[in-house]
Amino acid sequence: LPMFSTFTGAFLMYLYLALGAALFKPIISATIAKTTTDETASIGFGIYYMMVNIGAFFGPMVTLLFKGSSNLVFYVSAGIIALNFVLLLFYKEPHRGVVQQTSLTRTFGDIFRNMFSIVKDLKFVVFLLIVAGFWTMYNQLFFTLPVFISQWIDTSVLYHFFEKYIPFISTNYSPAPGVMDAEFVTNFDALYIIIFQIIVSSVVMRMKPLKSMISGFLICSIGMALTLFSQNVVFTLVAILIFSLGEMAGSPKITEYIGRIAPHDKKALYMGYSFIPVFIGNVFAGIISGVVYQNMADKVMITRQFVAEKGLHLPDGLSNNAYFEHVAQQVNLTPHELTNLLWNEYSPSNIWMVILAIGLGTTLLLYIYDRVINKTKR
Repeated sequence: LPMFSTFTGAFLMYLYLALGAALFKPIISATIAKTTTDETASIGFGIYYMMVNIGAFFGPMVTLLFKGSSNLVFYVSAGIIALNFVLLLFYKEPHRGVVQQTSLTRTFGDIFRNMFSIVKDLKFVVFLLIVAGFWTMYNQLFFTLPVFISQWIDTSVLYHFFEKYIPFISTNYSPAPGVMDAEFVTNFDALYIIIFQIIVSSVVMRMKPLKSMISGFLICSIGMALTLFSQNVVFTLVAILIFSLGEMAGSPKITEYIGRIAPHDKKALYMGYSFIPVFIGNVFAGIISGVVYQNMADKVMITRQFVAEKGLHLPDGLSNNAYFEHVAQQVNLTPHELTNLLWNEYSPSNIWMVILAIGLGTTLLLYIYDRVINKTKR
């Protein structure tokens, strides 16, 4: 990736990475679905989700250390990925049926037949569309929350805690004295999952996947909404914990449920299509974190609105930070005081209602889906 400086080059490399992920990611979850029983599936997918979040936790922690050398991040990442070749030496593939060799033409024919069989499975398609709402809400953890934290939340308490007890963190994960990296704060979600996933999976293992998802999505909705509710970073960390508990109860169950409803010989195929709602969620999450956030909560836009209402005059060509500091000087406030003034007058936290509505809507649709599915079984 760092060898390409044009959009076209970087985009083609992203497609290449996507091809690699498409070749192995569905196989992992399909293998878990195939090698676990109804009794062990919850723990199995819970362990899988915990392992995913070990990577999700250490990934940002490593990359943030190389903020000043972005090219090196890619080489370090590639080296860590390459370690999997060593791990594969210890991997034993579970038993599978004999795979017949086919021609390229027949292979592509099978692909299109499989696509048609997926479309015909209306229950599966509806489920995927509903789950896209969850991923729309979930992705706000990475799309909206880091921006919200950097613009509105006072992280000084967290900074001074680490400065006193773990100075390595305050030194390496802080863009300025008294401020923590927003990505470091959101990374607590992955840390919570590493610590609590097995416990949560043990609690929900006797619940049917859809019931666990409904409960998890509801808790996620409340937690994600609360992360955008306050300027207090401790409150934010508690809200992230609430969100992560819902995530632990709901997200692994998505994969478990697909593994249960997929035909035995098409589990990898169904797991592959389980990434469609992830894609749809990314698209809609981008709209929420883009246009919606800009109109409701963006500090830059709110500051410009404040300047227009007060009739202030500022020089052109200022960066966003310099612009904000000039506004604070003109109204005889510190940047911190101006932030609090804008928070109280323009209520950027109201965006929590949008996130909550998406989450509750998804939960309600999944509840209806569950009722309809159970009704058709009787």
